[in-house]
Amino acid sequence: MKIVIFGLTVSSSWANGHATLWRGLIRALGERGHDVVFFERDLPYYAAHRDLEELVGGELILYPDWESVWRLGQLHLADADLALVTSYCPDALAATELVLAAPRPIRAFYDMDSPVTLERLRRGLEVPYIGRRGLVDFDLVLSYTGGRALEELRSRLGAWRVVPLYGSADPEVHRPVEPRPEYRGDLSYLGTYSPDRQGALAALFLEPARRLPDHRFVLGGSQYPASFEWAPNIYYKAHVAPPEHPAFYSSSPLALSVTRAPMAEMGYCPSGRLFEAAACGVPVLSDGWEGLETFFEPGSEILVADSTDDVLEILALSDSELGEIGAAARRRVLEEHTAERRARELEAALEV
Repeated sequence: MKIVIFGLTVSSSWANGHATLWRGLIRALGERGHDVVFFERDLPYYAAHRDLEELVGGELILYPDWESVWRLGQLHLADADLALVTSYCPDALAATELVLAAPRPIRAFYDMDSPVTLERLRRGLEVPYIGRRGLVDFDLVLSYTGGRALEELRSRLGAWRVVPLYGSADPEVHRPVEPRPEYRGDLSYLGTYSPDRQGALAALFLEPARRLPDHRFVLGGSQYPASFEWAPNIYYKAHVAPPEHPAFYSSSPLALSVTRAPMAEMGYCPSGRLFEAAACGVPVLSDGWEGLETFFEPGSEILVADSTDDVLEILALSDSELGEIGAAARRRVLEEHTAERRARELEAALEV
């Protein structure tokens, strides 16, 4: 197939999880014989933090504004088999018009932020990447979140066919590597700052750091405010580029995954970071949410904590216990949660 995507960004992983997901998925699609073209507006914010110049498995088209590129988009859509618009694409509405006018391809929308979309609708707020007609005109709607989100995308936005396409890990990138001193810790957390994650992060990371001053806690991610409640034993890296993720995870015996509140409330919402860490053979400590057991078996493939005391108990586990959980998690990822597996799931969704 020829697949044309109008998305947020694949060239910069700064403060977003879309880029790393697309890189693995596009690589897998390319290896399966598909041609992928990704249109990305060249925003200064991402250009200043670009960490990819060549898109493995696909063609990256960076453009300054919609006026300069819509004819090229139309040309690519003329022989495309699948045309896909994503959430938070800065030109989503214009791209949607172009895609819906194209006579040949399957027309799809990929909501990579479904709980945020639905939360904005519940609050009566504008969703800038979805037009007035909702999703009724698309042949297929893909959702990064499963469970209740699938029905709400139907009932609230008119999507008539919705299929989950979850995050994944790329085994070519995410694998066990040698630890690095600068990332060494007893518990690591990798994630962009978000106010709706702060409550869980405080209970599962900040408070354990205060209670265990002789332990080392490592945090990587951007946009943390000056008012953030740091502790002396928390070591901070403002941005960890995707090629550094395996070293970041592999340098601690335990990796924390904290879910944004709207996603945790919706359930069936595994983050890409969860799969990445597990693919590196590192046991993951996650907050709890509905459907987690669909992806990993709690207790044997993943550890779940609801409170600071839970975290303290888990940090007291032996190296052998943690090692067994990490190994089991890696096996599960390689069997069910790779980018290649998601590429095949996308193919299956298009065959119906």
